[in-house]
Amino acid sequence: AGSYTAPEQRSLTIRRNANMQYVTTAEINGRRVRVLVDTGANVVALNSSHARALGLDYAAGAPARVETASGTASAWVVTLGFVDVGGIRVDNVQATVVEGDFPSMVLLGMTYLRHVKMEETGGVLSLSRTW
Repeated sequence: AGSYTAPEQRSLTIRRNANMQYVTTAEINGRRVRVLVDTGANVVALNSSHARALGLDYAAGAPARVETASGTASAWVVTLGFVDVGGIRVDNVQATVVEGDFPSMVLLGMTYLRHVKMEETGGVLSLSRTW
């Protein structure tokens, strides 16, 4: 005979703002930052100022070029130790640091979001994860 323990589930809800965006707070490598949930972003993306504020040595990452609304920009591919949104923590998250001011807010892209279940109803986005 054995016993069954239901897996632990964490969840949070984010209300859509007046700009029709889902903005919340995340913890990246132990530091809090505002993030925009962006299912259209392949990776978590941040600008070089965000990276410095988070204490990231992004220049040690792999160099890359990215297309932005303003044209091509230099970037670096890095691995974040962890990203935690509302207690839903994902370790070793790939991110891109873009030189300059774009994106203006950290984009919470699919390298984080693919690890969570997302549901949107009536202007409220729910994120959850079971483990």
